[in-house]
Amino acid sequence: MGFQALFIGGIKSGKSKNAETYTLKFAKQKPLYLATTEFFDDEMHERVQKHKDQRADKFETLEESLNLDNALQKQNKTVLVECVSMWINNMLYHNKTLEEMMTQLENISKQENDVIFVINDVSNSVISENKLVRKFVDINGIISQYIAQHSKEVFHVTAGISVKIK
Repeated sequence: MGFQALFIGGIKSGKSKNAETYTLKFAKQKPLYLATTEFFDDEMHERVQKHKDQRADKFETLEESLNLDNALQKQNKTVLVECVSMWINNMLYHNKTLEEMMTQLENISKQENDVIFVINDVSNSVISENKLVRKFVDINGIISQYIAQHSKEVFHVTAGISVKIK
């Protein structure tokens, strides 16, 4: 099957808003917003609330921080997965491996849903001295490449502007 689209960009680049607009235009019925964030502090609650306010009631919302493939298996609609980087963070926090992450993505690619993904582009930075940060950046890059390869369309977002690169 493959994936429909990937929106990749830096933090606060406008990728979420662009992905939401794309999803709403693409979907034939009210789409599902699959939220992946686990709440670690008050600042994360504020960020999530801004996203909720932004999308209003245009999406159905499902929160799932780890088992994306299982959550999507029960759906029969267009799905926006926001955000893959947070999902990777959660998976690492819960001691999951890259192989477990890739298995979930492979399972999702075999499902009937049209899936739009949002992921942070963390590749334009210096190499961190922190081992866990390096692992996160490496896995985020591997997963973004996999999703891009299997997506029909890929958009890079900077300063709120979405540019189609595939």
